[in-house]
Amino acid sequence: MNEPEILRLESVTKTFDASGYPAVNQVSLNLQKGEILTLLGPSGCGKTTLLRLLAGFEKPDAGEIEIGGRQVAGGGVWIPPEHRQIGMVFQEYALFPHLTVAENVAFGLKSQKKQRIEHEVTEAIALVGLQGLEKRYPHQLSGGQRQRVALARAIAPAPAIVLLDEPLSNLDVQVRLYLREEIRKILKSTNTTAIFVTHDQEEALAISDRIAVMKKGCIEQFGTPEQIYEEPASRFVAGFVTQANFIPARRIGKLWETECGSFAVEVPEAEMTEPVDTAEGELMIREEDLILKPDETGQVVIRDRQFLGREHRYCLMTPSGREFHARSSGGSLLAIGTRVQVAAIEERLRVFALKGVG
Repeated sequence: MNEPEILRLESVTKTFDASGYPAVNQVSLNLQKGEILTLLGPSGCGKTTLLRLLAGFEKPDAGEIEIGGRQVAGGGVWIPPEHRQIGMVFQEYALFPHLTVAENVAFGLKSQKKQRIEHEVTEAIALVGLQGLEKRYPHQLSGGQRQRVALARAIAPAPAIVLLDEPLSNLDVQVRLYLREEIRKILKSTNTTAIFVTHDQEEALAISDRIAVMKKGCIEQFGTPEQIYEEPASRFVAGFVTQANFIPARRIGKLWETECGSFAVEVPEAEMTEPVDTAEGELMIREEDLILKPDETGQVVIRDRQFLGREHRYCLMTPSGREFHARSSGGSLLAIGTRVQVAAIEERLRVFALKGVG
C-alpha cells in the first residue's frame, strides 16, 4: 500500500533582491511519507533557500506549501516554523553548549510530561547509538557524535518531516561515509520523512529515495537515484551527477564520429533540432563505460594512471590534446604512455546539445 503524501509544493517562488532573479523559481514537487528526498546542486542553485521556505524561515513570494495535508504557506496562509511539525539538523550542529546530550535531545519535548520526556530521550539516544553519553556536553563529543545528537533532537518529537542542511559537510571523509549510512538506517527504521541538502553527488545517490537536481532556482530533474544517473534529463544533470566525459561528435550516417573513435548511438528524432542525417553534439560516455584495448596504432594515449583502491582511473589524451577519463576494476594494468583503441558500452551512451548542420 502506498504511503500518504506528506509534502506538496506548488509553483513556489522566492526572490531576494531588486534584480527580480528568483532564488527559487516555480518549484513543484510531492513527497510520500517515509521517503528521503535530496536537494542536489551546486552552490547558489537555491537548495538551501528551498529548505528554509519549507522550514518557515522564509516566506514564499508565490506558490503554496502543504505539510501533512495542511497548508502552511501561500494563498494568504502563514504557519510559523514552531507550528509546522518540522525537525531541523544544521551543518554546524546548533547544539546548546551548556546542556548535556540528554538535555539537548529533550529541548523540543518541553510540553510533555517528565516521565514521557525521559522515555522519548532514552529512545532517541539509543536510536543514534549514543547510550552512555547522556551526561556529556557537546565539547566532549566528536563531530560525528555531535551530529548524532542533533539528529536525535530533531526526531525525538516525531516531526512530520526532518530537514537536514548539509549535515555531513564538516566531517572527515570516513566519518561522512559511515554517518550517511547510519542516518539513512535511522530514518528508515522510524519511517521518518526527510529532506537532505547536499552538493555531493555520491552522497545524494547513496542516501536518497528520490533526488531533485536544482539549477538556478529550478528543478532540472526529479526522480530516483537510478533514474537521475542512468537517464539524465539534460546536459547539466549529466555533467553534475555522473562521472562522464563529454566529447564533441558528428553524426555520419548511423555513427557518431569523435577523435577517439566512432560509436553507434540511437537518438530519438524528438531530440534533434532538425530531422537531418548529419548533426553535431556532445557524446556522453561515463568513465566506467569506456573499454581500453592496447594498440600501437591507437590515436589515444594513456597520460596518467591513478590507483583508487578497488579500481584504476586512467587519464587519456586525444591527438588534439583533449583529456578524458576511464575507470577499470579488472583486466590487465595498462602502463602510462600506452596507445589504446577506445570502445564503449554503446547502449549506455547519450548525445546532448544536438544541432542540425545538413
